[in-house]
Amino acid sequence: MSEHRFTGGSIRKLWPSETDKFRDHLLRLDRESRRMRFAHGVSDPFVEDYASRMSEMGSIVFGYVVDGEVHAAAELRKLGDHWGNEAEAAFSVEKAHQERGIGTELMGRVIRAARNRGVHLLYMSCLAENAKMQAIARKHEADLKFEYGEVIGEIVPQDANYFSLLAEAVEDRVGYMMAVLDLQSRAARRAQSAA
Repeated sequence: MSEHRFTGGSIRKLWPSETDKFRDHLLRLDRESRRMRFAHGVSDPFVEDYASRMSEMGSIVFGYVVDGEVHAAAELRKLGDHWGNEAEAAFSVEKAHQERGIGTELMGRVIRAARNRGVHLLYMSCLAENAKMQAIARKHEADLKFEYGEVIGEIVPQDANYFSLLAEAVEDRVGYMMAVLDLQSRAARRAQSAA
């Protein structure tokens, strides 16, 4: 999975200290994108509460980051108190960044993260009219089932191996370094604007 396909941005894991970036992304989603993400309309307070619980829900969140802002996100959420056989995935991409392969790349990261945590069945749920999400799921060989106005996708990740574990570890180190550099850059901009 290449970081270089996305001019001006990169995909990396978001750290628990970055819930504000996740929240800001979800708040920027237009009404239709929010409905597609949550399967119904949600208010700003709902989004703020949801994002604030990112780490306590046990989610692993990957973000497409441009100049320190998240413009797309994918969540891998454990079902239960610990990582087990099953998990759930959810995605959101801001309108201006859709149709660029970002959702597909995010899905690949989520599948690998699930694989590395011993997940053998990954669920993804979307509205029946969300053709973009269904196309992404099909690219990753999801079994799609239509139920009561929504589509349930099931993906069976391969077992973890040395290379999948190593790839995630290397990306985590690079992502952490990028998060630190972003934090330093924001602090320098604040200091410069205060001067």
